[in-house]
Amino acid sequence: MRSFGYYPGGRKVKMESFASKSLKIASVVAAYWSISISMVFVNKYLLSSKDLKLDAPLFVTWFQCVVTVLLCAVLSFTGKLFPGKVTFPPFVIDLKLCRATLPLSVIFVCMISFNNLCLKFVGVAFYYVGRSLTTVFNVIFSYLLLKQTTSVKALICCGIIIFGFFLGVDQEKVSGSLSVMGVFFGVMASASVALNSIYVKKILPLVDNNIWRITLYNNINASVLFLPLMLVTGEFKEVFNFPKIGDFHFWNMMIISGIFGFAIGYVTGMQIQLTSPLTHNISGTAKACAQTVLACVFYQEVKPALWWLSNAVVLGGSTGYTEVKRREMKEKHAEEAKLRELQEVSSDENAPSKA
Repeated sequence: MRSFGYYPGGRKVKMESFASKSLKIASVVAAYWSISISMVFVNKYLLSSKDLKLDAPLFVTWFQCVVTVLLCAVLSFTGKLFPGKVTFPPFVIDLKLCRATLPLSVIFVCMISFNNLCLKFVGVAFYYVGRSLTTVFNVIFSYLLLKQTTSVKALICCGIIIFGFFLGVDQEKVSGSLSVMGVFFGVMASASVALNSIYVKKILPLVDNNIWRITLYNNINASVLFLPLMLVTGEFKEVFNFPKIGDFHFWNMMIISGIFGFAIGYVTGMQIQLTSPLTHNISGTAKACAQTVLACVFYQEVKPALWWLSNAVVLGGSTGYTEVKRREMKEKHAEEAKLRELQEVSSDENAPSKA
């Protein structure tokens, strides 16, 4: 149900009701959870399924990038056909922008490659803890690259996350499912995610602050960058000799993973737009918790109490860090508002009085 409001001048506009807005937010959050969790399980199947036995993680990641580029082209074309219903940037490839976004694309390739390599070697249940150091690396790189300092409270939360990470690694070893390679790729993935977020902010102005354009150029560059990597690692031979290369089920799962990879970018943007970056972080943390429980149930894994404690510690540290940053942003906003108010009062007092 929609109510009506009036702008100055008497123009009547439709205002979205609270129930309608709440339903929209709930739908987007549910879509984010469903797509994100489903994507992890589908990728796990493609990367390390005993049914497929395909040892080509870079090929899987490359294909997902190609699907994203194709979907960008389709949506751009659809936007031209239905301009009032579909809004998407024009599908234009500018070679200068390809070169300008190349440094970010290199980090992007590292990020998605390490994410999938981590998932290949570790279970879905440990996947969140294995990549939990993103916040810590974000603090480190913000200081090294941007010279931004972090408060003591936020650093304490980072310390809690680090403790939870090492406790989780120890408990994976105790349960007999520790993969050193998986942990290594998880740490590298965390570092790459942190670097990616920093470089995205630097590159965004080059593409008119349009997140879809940066998605397009990232995936175009990545589609090319992956080719020599697959050649060096011998994945071309692996794919050509893959016995199920013509199997419909295999390509169906590959296409689904590519669609999920594209869709997660859309629903993430929608979730941030309808709520806030803070709410998105909280939603992501809660989603990770649900994903861990679902993985243990789905794969029938039994974990010791300390393993669950490590997850709780990481989740608690991440939530605490988010809350600390929220309060700091709120205090900074209040200080800036107060400073503007004082400047306005000062300018009014210094203004020449009219006779």
